[in-house]
Amino acid sequence: MDKAEKEYPVLISGAGPGGVLAAITLAKAGVQVLLVDKAKFPRDKICGDALSGKVVEVFKKTDPEILQRLKLQPSQVGSWGVDFYAPNRNKLHVPFRLDYSVQSDAPGYISPRLDFDNFLIGELKRYPLVEFLEDHEVTSTTLTSKGYQIKFKGREEVVVAKILIAADGAHSTIARKIGAIKVEKQHYCGGLRAYYQGVSGLDKDNFIELHFLKNVLPGYFWIFPLPNGMANVGIGMRSDKISQKKIDLKLVLKQIIEEDPVIRERFKSATIIGEVKGYGLPLGSKKRKISGERMMLVGDAASLIDPFTGEGIGNAMVSGMLAGKQAVHALQVQEYSAKAFQAYDEEVYGRLWSELRLSKVMQEMVNYPWLFDLVVNKANRNEELRTTISCMFEDLDMRSKLRSPRFYFNLLFSDDPKVTS
Repeated sequence: MDKAEKEYPVLISGAGPGGVLAAITLAKAGVQVLLVDKAKFPRDKICGDALSGKVVEVFKKTDPEILQRLKLQPSQVGSWGVDFYAPNRNKLHVPFRLDYSVQSDAPGYISPRLDFDNFLIGELKRYPLVEFLEDHEVTSTTLTSKGYQIKFKGREEVVVAKILIAADGAHSTIARKIGAIKVEKQHYCGGLRAYYQGVSGLDKDNFIELHFLKNVLPGYFWIFPLPNGMANVGIGMRSDKISQKKIDLKLVLKQIIEEDPVIRERFKSATIIGEVKGYGLPLGSKKRKISGERMMLVGDAASLIDPFTGEGIGNAMVSGMLAGKQAVHALQVQEYSAKAFQAYDEEVYGRLWSELRLSKVMQEMVNYPWLFDLVVNKANRNEELRTTISCMFEDLDMRSKLRSPRFYFNLLFSDDPKVTS
């Protein structure tokens, strides 16, 4: 063996939420892990910064104390719902829970990724079995009989890992080289994010805002409240539509903030903090192969971003937790074949596919502004429909009604649609 070569049961590339959850899951099961990231922390990650109920769910399953420590962080705020603004500018106010109280635990949170990811890195120190190396960019992955031989940019050290977990983001070199995942514009989204101080009219309970403006459909403009009067502001749109319509997202974002008759009033006294930054979102609107021999893809590297809401953190953490569990099992039975790791694909899509497929349908619905307007108008008049939409955030069976033609028939032709029937 090369003097510089060291063996590990598992190497995880990428220390975002998905990679950290995989590492913690493995460490709690008694497995030694090497977690590497090309950056030095704290580091920024361009994102909407929303932590959904799925994040809360994963923390509760993994270690409820993590959630309690997150709640004490000054960089986060609890979020209690979402305001949907239809193309006709009507608002639908949807709490994540019915009859909620802000004195109870929040169903979701919002925290800048710079702070949230650094918080998770701090959590790793509680697990001695996790060795974390910053400034380690993976440049070479070679499959051998013992596992993956891995080399790093500008470093002599070589690592051999029985299992490789790629959680290295939307531009994952491992996903491209080993997983053969390609960018497909109809399953990809371009996004821009900026931080502002002093945006007016933010919801007192930190409801996130999704504005489905006609000039950005099937995307949306968003405003997410943050601590200390800050807000995450951005715009996202499917990449094929950007190309077809020859849209300059940066220009459109500027026009919305400066010229939109409603939005511009809220930014009159607002100040941008930093600069507008862009990023790509690989959407989970189609199934992909996300594992292979001794290898699994996690989070954005596995293209698991919700095609309707753009949520990626929760899905990354779910997949990270499941990848960790699959790796534990593989090490126990010493079975590392591609066929064996197919169980990971089945677990991930078993947990997420119904939701991702539904979100794809909802994404397509946004192409028809009149239908979106209709849903919002009816919901504002019909308590039963409002209740149904609120429940959809926690009950997938309720959300599945949006795939039913009967749901839209009732919306179109009934003044009092029985949406729960």
